[in-house]
Amino acid sequence: MTRTDVSSATRPGLRDQAARYALLPLRIFLGVTFVYAGLDKLTDSAFLSASGPGSIGELMHGVRDTSAIPALVDWALLSPVGFAVVLAIGELLVGLGVLAGLLTRIAATGGALISLSLWLTVSWQVSPYYYGNDLIYLMAWIPMILAGAPYLSLDSLIRSRRSRRTA
Repeated sequence: MTRTDVSSATRPGLRDQAARYALLPLRIFLGVTFVYAGLDKLTDSAFLSASGPGSIGELMHGVRDTSAIPALVDWALLSPVGFAVVLAIGELLVGLGVLAGLLTRIAATGGALISLSLWLTVSWQVSPYYYGNDLIYLMAWIPMILAGAPYLSLDSLIRSRRSRRTA
C-alpha cells in the first residue's frame, strides 16, 4: 500500500471519530457552566436576598418592566429567595446531569427552559439581541436535546447494559 492509500484509508475513520464526539465539547462547556452558575448562586449571600445590592429581588425588580413576560417576573417576586434557590438547584442538577451524561435529554430540556426563561426576562431588553447570552445558551441546548449523550456517558453505559441483557 502506498502512502496515499494509507492516508485515504484512515481519513474516514478520523472523520467518523470527530463526528462521533462532536457534541462532547458543547456538553462539557454547558455542564461546567451550569454547575458553576448554580454553585455561584447558592454560595452568594447577597444574591440569595429579597432586596439589596446584587440580590435576586433587585435583579427581578430591575428587569420587570423590560421583560417579555412581566407576569413571569411577578411570579418570581412572590418569593424571590425561594425562586433563586430553585433556579440555582435547577442549574446545578442540569449541569451535573449533562456532565455525567445521565438523562441527558431531560437535563438539556431543563437547561433550555432555564435559558428560555432568563432570555424572556433578564436578557430580553439587551440590544442588539445577539449581545444577550441567554438566547445563545438556549440555542446551544437544542443539539443536546436532539442527540443526547450517545458516547462517554452514563446514558450510553445503561443502554449498552440493557442491550446485553436482552441479547
